Amino acid sequence: MRWNAFHAAVRTLPWFDLQTLKTVFPHEQRTLPVQLSRWKRAGAVLQLRRGLYALCEQYRSAPVHAPALANILYEPSYLSLEWAMSWHGLIPEYAPLLTSVTPRETARFSNAFGEFVYRTVRPALFHGYRSERISQVDVFVAPPGKALCDYLYLTPGPWTAERIRELRLDPETLPEPDELERTAVAFESSKVERAVRRVAQLAEGEAL
Repeated sequence: MRWNAFHAAVRTLPWFDLQTLKTVFPHEQRTLPVQLSRWKRAGAVLQLRRGLYALCEQYRSAPVHAPALANILYEPSYLSLEWAMSWHGLIPEYAPLLTSVTPRETARFSNAFGEFVYRTVRPALFHGYRSERISQVDVFVAPPGKALCDYLYLTPGPWTAERIRELRLDPETLPEPDELERTAVAFESSKVERAVRRVAQLAEGEAL
């Protein structure tokens, strides 16, 4: 396979997988991995994870948005936990890791576009996310209450009043207490329900 034909086929894509290339170039299936390795060594192709690639910026006409990539790297998944809490303004800190939730095994990927972490929840808890428009791309993200409950659920240890205060949650971005409680109940976790009650008290300015 020649570079010109390959480049013409993928230059408008933010990323592409090996299966797509095999469909476009059915007679090149045996040589595709070798060619990709060569172009990767030459700096023309970036490997995002096994079987998923992007052209480097100078050869690509479509931008790669890290939040959208987070949904694709490990499917199914949605952005949640610290990243979503930060994006919604629920916590003041910037979240350098793109943290997601998945019903699959825990995973982590590192590539040119960031560090991507995936935490496991049981399938019954894989819900409540929504599509958000980020950098002109639709991305699956947990709303504030779901992101917070995912975080309370997946973070080890009890949620004491002091520990909740350390999160420095912004009451202005928290859902209404009834909505937050309904989200927490779905987790069937006394730990999450107790923590949410304390969060509600904090948002109302009461002593925890």
